[in-house]
Amino acid sequence: MNPELYLSYPSAFLIGLLGSTHCLSMCGGISASLSMAVPVGKGFRARQTAMLLAFNVGRVGSYVAIAALVALVSTSAASAWAGLGPILRTLAGLLLIFMGLSMGQWWQGIRYVERLGAPVWKRVSPLTRRFVPVTHAGQALALGSLWGWLPCGLVYSTLGWAALQPSVGSAALTMACFGLGTLPSMLATGYAAGGIRRLKQHPLFRKLAGGLLMLFGIWTLPIAMISGH
Repeated sequence: MNPELYLSYPSAFLIGLLGSTHCLSMCGGISASLSMAVPVGKGFRARQTAMLLAFNVGRVGSYVAIAALVALVSTSAASAWAGLGPILRTLAGLLLIFMGLSMGQWWQGIRYVERLGAPVWKRVSPLTRRFVPVTHAGQALALGSLWGWLPCGLVYSTLGWAALQPSVGSAALTMACFGLGTLPSMLATGYAAGGIRRLKQHPLFRKLAGGLLMLFGIWTLPIAMISGH
């Protein structure tokens, strides 16, 4: 198996971990509201954990489903047009660089990319109202599976990488690793772990995370150019 494939899984996890500050702004509010919906009393922590895990399982599951769809399209297109691989690599690298610039608060051009998903979210978002207010884990799971379609530059950046994988299964696993990387921040938000949130929002952390995401993107670009020869 291509050793580059092995590297992509931990890399996807790190992208999710480093970029999870973006997740706090996009999904942190709904995660916090789930915790507040759990009545305080005996078994509160267990019910809170079940609610948060259900929501995030649904959210990560939607990333996996989207990656599978993207991989189906990209692998079919690649068989018809052999030169698609280098183009996808270049796009993936550029998206990661844009995301890094946004994370470091240097340039917010990734917002233009996020707008591409607005038509899909316009159709999906009304469905989320059926599960609000959330009263049990089943509703949280359904809400998470819909919330994962929210336009997000970080998700799109990783999807570009997932589309490079040689199979639908490896693309889905790439996004699963990415989703697991975002999990600590999302759970911390749900548990109202203010210290972690403050760390993630600290300008120095944002710049460091943004710089590392840009390095991932720059690392991808030379591979695109080499494979294009």
